[in-house]
Amino acid sequence: MRLQIDGVRVGHWTDVGARTGCTVVLFPDGTVASGEVRGGAPATREFDLLAPGRTVDRLDALVLSGGSAFGLAAADGVMAHLEGAGVGHPTGAGPVPIVVGLSLFDLLEGDGSVRPGPAEGRVASEVASEEVQVGRVGAGTGAMVGTWRGRERARPGGIGMAVVRRGDLVVAALLAVNAAGDVGRGDTSEAIADGTFVDWPEPGGDLFDARGNTTIGMVVSNASVGREVCLLMAGSAHDGLARAVFPPHTRSDGDALVAAATGALPTSDADLDVLRAMTVAAVERAVTTACGPGGDDGSTVGLGTPSGR
Repeated sequence: MRLQIDGVRVGHWTDVGARTGCTVVLFPDGTVASGEVRGGAPATREFDLLAPGRTVDRLDALVLSGGSAFGLAAADGVMAHLEGAGVGHPTGAGPVPIVVGLSLFDLLEGDGSVRPGPAEGRVASEVASEEVQVGRVGAGTGAMVGTWRGRERARPGGIGMAVVRRGDLVVAALLAVNAAGDVGRGDTSEAIADGTFVDWPEPGGDLFDARGNTTIGMVVSNASVGREVCLLMAGSAHDGLARAVFPPHTRSDGDALVAAATGALPTSDADLDVLRAMTVAAVERAVTTACGPGGDDGSTVGLGTPSGR
């Protein structure tokens, strides 16, 4: 499986011992984006720039990091890397790279004193390529899922990726899956609706207490659309997340997703609902593959050489 969208590159920095890391996505010039947060505990940087109507309408890089809010510092290294390459919004003082950061909570999984910072973000951006490594790497190194019934019930999450095509139209999804809810367990929802579910968390406290989670990531398309459509795509991306995770978007999740469009393929209004349907499907598959067979060993999806650690 290739990323299949020209100019989009991905790189990781991974600390296996500390069980944390960061993932950087670099976008080609002309990329626009928007995003949406549905979880109750987000950690973000420059996310407001993505709203339709903001002055700057480009996105140069997205940084996904572990380390909770501490990990947002990884974006500084990405900005320095891009500034050195002359990439960014033009100003009288030189280009200012537009870098959005999203972080997840992994501080309880390894050495919580180790967090991705500027040096680690720079390394991830320097090794970025079209080769996308998935599993327990980058921002997904310390990711866990299924903590809503207690951490003893959790299992590993990680980086998941999926690509959906319809003719020349492409949507790719890349997510660091660290959800409080369970992945791929639609039977839980059915049992709750039927009144037969008995596997609730232990009584005596808040069922959805601050366990610390968050699924973060992006969808990117080669479509030529504006930020308003990207915002709709971001909503559809969360729909895909909700199809794969139950329960989604809890107060201890900071679920935040970015939708980007490179503008390479002319796109008509007739394509927009198709684009959103493809987005739902890509995210749902990316989430389930992050926690599926092969998701724990850092295997590379279809592109040969890993993007780096």
